[in-house]
Amino acid sequence: MFDVSIILLTSIMLGVTVAPLLPTNHWLSRVWEFPRVQIAVITVSLTIVSFYIVSPIMQITFMIINGLLSAYQIAWIFPYTRLYPIQVRKASSANAQSIKIMTSNVLMTNRSADKLIELVNLHQPDVLVTLETDMWWQKALEPIHKDYPHRVNQPLDNLYGMHLYSKFVLEDVQLLHLIEEGIPSIHCYLVLKSGIKIKSHFLHPAPPSPTENTTSTPRDRELLVIAKKVAGQTEPIIVTGDLNDVAWSPTTRAFRHISGLKDPRMGRGMFNTFHANYPFLRWPLDHIFHSDHFELGAIHRMPSIDSDHFPLLSELVYVGKK
Repeated sequence: MFDVSIILLTSIMLGVTVAPLLPTNHWLSRVWEFPRVQIAVITVSLTIVSFYIVSPIMQITFMIINGLLSAYQIAWIFPYTRLYPIQVRKASSANAQSIKIMTSNVLMTNRSADKLIELVNLHQPDVLVTLETDMWWQKALEPIHKDYPHRVNQPLDNLYGMHLYSKFVLEDVQLLHLIEEGIPSIHCYLVLKSGIKIKSHFLHPAPPSPTENTTSTPRDRELLVIAKKVAGQTEPIIVTGDLNDVAWSPTTRAFRHISGLKDPRMGRGMFNTFHANYPFLRWPLDHIFHSDHFELGAIHRMPSIDSDHFPLLSELVYVGKK
C-alpha cells in the first residue's frame, strides 16, 4: 500500500507538472502554473520517502522522477526567494519623491470595510486601489474621501468593480475595457507634489477558471497589451493590481520581458496574497511592476481584511532614469 501511494502521488505530480506545457490555454492546463510551490513541497517529500521503497529499482526510479520534478518546479519559483539576486535596489532613504501604494481585492461579498479603513488610516498610502468593489463598497469607503480627494469610481456587481483613491492629482484618466466588456482597467498620470508625472495602469483581468473564462487567453492578452504599450517608454511607469496570474508564470515573465518593467519582489520573497484563508494554498496574485525610475522603499503583505486576498502595500522611491 505504501508503494502504491507513492506511485499514485508521483503520477499525479507528473501530470500536473506536464499539464502547463500542453499546447492549450484551457484553464485545466494553465491553472497548474499557480501551485508550483505546493507541487515542489510534495515532490521533494516524495523524493525523500521514495528511499523507503523496498524494491531497489523502484526506489531509484521514483527518487529520480520526483527529484527531477522538484528541480523543475523550484527553477520557476527560485527568483522569488531570498537566494536570488534582488532586481530592484533598496532605497537608501525615503524622501519627498516616494509614493506609497496599497492594492486590495476586497471580495465583493465581504462586509468588513472597517478593517480596510483601519489599515488605510494606519499606513496612509498615497494611492489606494480597490478591486471587486461594488456600490456597497463605494459607500462604505466614503469615510476615507477626506484624505483622498482624487478618485475614480467604477462600481460593478460582477466581481470586477474598481476604485482608485489618490492623494495625488490625477491627469488624463481613462477607464477602459481593454479586452472584455465588464472588465475595466484604470489608466492615468499620478502627479507628485514635485510635479513629476507617473504613468499608472491599474488592472484586474479575469482568471482562467471553470466559473470565469475557460481559457487564459483574455487575461494573457490584457497583460501583453499593456506590456507592449509601455515598452520603450522613457517616462516613469507603474503597473499594479490583481493580475490573476502568478509572478512566475510564462505570461508574467513575457510581460516583464516585453515591458522592461521591474519586479521588486524578485530576490525578496513571494508576498503571497491569495488565498488568505488557506495557508498551504497561497500564491502571489497581486502585483506591482515599475520602470527603473524607482527604487524600493518597502513592500509588505498586510493583515487580513476578511477577503480571500491580503492587501499589498508597496512604497516606491523616485530616483530618476538611470
